[in-house]
Amino acid sequence: MLNARDIIIRPILTEKSTRIQADNNAVTFEVAKGANKTAVKQAVEEIFKVKVDKVNIVNVRSKKKRIGRHEGTTNAYRKAIVKLTAGQEIDIFAESF
Repeated sequence: MLNARDIIIRPILTEKSTRIQADNNAVTFEVAKGANKTAVKQAVEEIFKVKVDKVNIVNVRSKKKRIGRHEGTTNAYRKAIVKLTAGQEIDIFAESF
């Protein structure tokens, strides 16, 4: 079984994820490839000491990119959107990853 710190890789801080956090009280994380919803829920509750209401997981595909004449792809990853119960919050900037 994986450690909680092995399941949660890093928080995703984009404009969209900040908007989701403000509107829906949800936080977005990059998670391990084999992680399922229950493992992500247990890991977030263990690390941040909060109560999780719901977890949605999205597989983000790689995209083709090119710089000049060189072509390549971005990395594919697994993203989890974790909705917290009312009254709970996570301060992403206070935690260390």
